[in-house]
Amino acid sequence: MKTTNLAIIFLLIVVPFYLILDMRTSDQKLVNRLEAQYSAALHTAVQDAAFALNQNEYQENEASYQSSKYFNANKEAAIETFWKTMNLNFGAGEDPVAQGALAAYVPVVAVTDYSGFHIYAFTEYTDAGGNKLYKHEWKPEKPYAYSDQAGNSINFTLDSYVTAYEASTGTWLKGYRKELEGLTDIALLNDEKQFDEMRRRTIVNAVQKDVAYFINQHNQFALRLGSYYDFKIPLIPNEEWTNSVDDIGIMAFIQGLPVGHQFYNNYAFGSGRIVKKNVVYGAIDESTGLKYYYRSNYPLNMRVEETFASKKDAAAAGYMPAKGLNTR
Repeated sequence: MKTTNLAIIFLLIVVPFYLILDMRTSDQKLVNRLEAQYSAALHTAVQDAAFALNQNEYQENEASYQSSKYFNANKEAAIETFWKTMNLNFGAGEDPVAQGALAAYVPVVAVTDYSGFHIYAFTEYTDAGGNKLYKHEWKPEKPYAYSDQAGNSINFTLDSYVTAYEASTGTWLKGYRKELEGLTDIALLNDEKQFDEMRRRTIVNAVQKDVAYFINQHNQFALRLGSYYDFKIPLIPNEEWTNSVDDIGIMAFIQGLPVGHQFYNNYAFGSGRIVKKNVVYGAIDESTGLKYYYRSNYPLNMRVEETFASKKDAAAAGYMPAKGLNTR
């Protein structure tokens, strides 16, 4: 066989493999770029939502002097901020169809509040025309509940404050663990180390259980919507779960988003801790129309207009320091 014929046969065999390999390499580069872009978008959305968690209308819902962790998480503001950032960064914009398509890939969002947690997940409902529809809705808040073999029960919080039922006396107790130590037959309240370990474990297990349940339930809804992707709770290190219960926070899961010939799956945790340290409120005194700024724990009763990362930013926007202001 002539050398030219061998060369032609070689090219006919090698070139297709080369082209296929080149296409796969290009596709993988695209996948890697999109995954990095999507991860940044998801984490940004969760961090923005975490920032919104403690933007409360009423100052009594802010962190109290008794506990830096006691304040009412504004889950409505958080979820609104989450979707706003998600739609913007994933290219859904103001298109309701694109927004609905993106929402289908978010099976669960969870918010850990001071005394319980909230799950935001798909819910089936029937409209006025009798059609079955699906949309995300908040589920009722669930407490961080624990019970022992003696019949005692404890509702934990993100710190050491508890509401406990003492079975031996049939009485209810409320207070910080240290205050109740030695005054109760509930063994867990008399051991600081075991108390903290059980508190963390109870909170993590409760949130994990509900997240897994609603992700599994999302599979049923997704199947009815024409998706055959198998949604499941991702493997998350125990340390990351444990760190997530140090303060109020938000976690979001995204799964099954097509990326090339693969699926994008990820999760993100966001804590409200940095917000409490840095947030500065810009408010208007309605009696005078003057604009003041103050930290979240300042006891003012004003209409909050906006928030800032620093006092300098608030001053640049025309707000004056509220220190020493008589609010009565």
